Amino acid sequence: MTSKTTDSSLPYSLMPSQKGTQQGSLFLIPDGRQYLDSVQLHRLEQSFREWVENSQRADIRLARRRILMIFLLIRYTGAKLNEVLALNLFKDIDFKNHLVHFCNKSPGTKTENRKVQISLTLALEIQEELAEPFFKKFLENRFDVDPGFARRKFYERAEACGFPKSIAGPEMIRKARGGELLQGNMPLPAIQKMLGHATPDRTTFYASFSTDDIQQVTKLFIERESSRKTSARNSFFGKIQALQKGTILTEVILTTISGHSVTAIITNNSLEQLSLKKGRLITAEVKAPWIILQKGEKEPTCSAENKFNGIIEHINKGRVNTEYTVRIADGTVLCSLISTKGAQQLALDLNDYVWAVFNGFAVVLHADG
Repeated sequence: MTSKTTDSSLPYSLMPSQKGTQQGSLFLIPDGRQYLDSVQLHRLEQSFREWVENSQRADIRLARRRILMIFLLIRYTGAKLNEVLALNLFKDIDFKNHLVHFCNKSPGTKTENRKVQISLTLALEIQEELAEPFFKKFLENRFDVDPGFARRKFYERAEACGFPKSIAGPEMIRKARGGELLQGNMPLPAIQKMLGHATPDRTTFYASFSTDDIQQVTKLFIERESSRKTSARNSFFGKIQALQKGTILTEVILTTISGHSVTAIITNNSLEQLSLKKGRLITAEVKAPWIILQKGEKEPTCSAENKFNGIIEHINKGRVNTEYTVRIADGTVLCSLISTKGAQQLALDLNDYVWAVFNGFAVVLHADG
């Protein structure tokens, strides 16, 4: 069976489910290779920063700061090394909107020209570096770094952290960033656009999201990731497709970039306070105890408005409660928390096929921006 969508920039591939027939029944599966996780990427970043701070000579410190900036841009944008080295930092970064503009100048490559969102924190750090006269002069001719030299410095920092260099080169950092974003629940089409990779077929639901819409979703995610305000688990980013207002309550239906439909039921007062309307981008969140799991391939017959098929990816058993991590079709992670006694009755194991079910009253909406 061939894959529906593959992306060489991601440490996962999307494979058609052999069990379900529901539209979009795709699961993310590992490609068998090792990649740095978020904690390891943070350790590598700290190693680069300490390496810069430990330099005694001013000229060496400037050279190391240049390598650090190359690392940070690859680490947080998922760009290729040659794309970063081709940047004109004084012209290709929009500091007001926190965007890095990558322009593909290599003939025959599939990477798209694109604007990649970075966090306010990173944008300010780069801006402060460029404001320093000596460093500004140092970067007048772009980075002016041999790619082989840059790779060697990546390998040196990896070895300082105890990581094999095979998983810490610029290309592997790019792939690790893709995996990190997937694990954090950024919608797959947004990740693919960010990495400049060809996107999946633009079906009706995806086509309804403009470039600005996807950029807004990406900006929201990147800033949340940077500030660590909230867990990305049980979160859906989408656009409101329909509002059905009643006397007291309103049914809100949103569609995610990946094509999932999520239904929320809120009070009319909340509708007015959030200023919700059709076409607005919004975040829907569900608390773990409100998600019910049902084992099996067949869609459960129940009154819950929201039903998602997925596979059990992680089980954390406690004395009182047990937490299940379920990865659904588009790679989104859902967590369900149930009593350990109930978990024994469910008898769920890793990689079991399940349905995650919750009703519209369990969905909390957040109107960001």
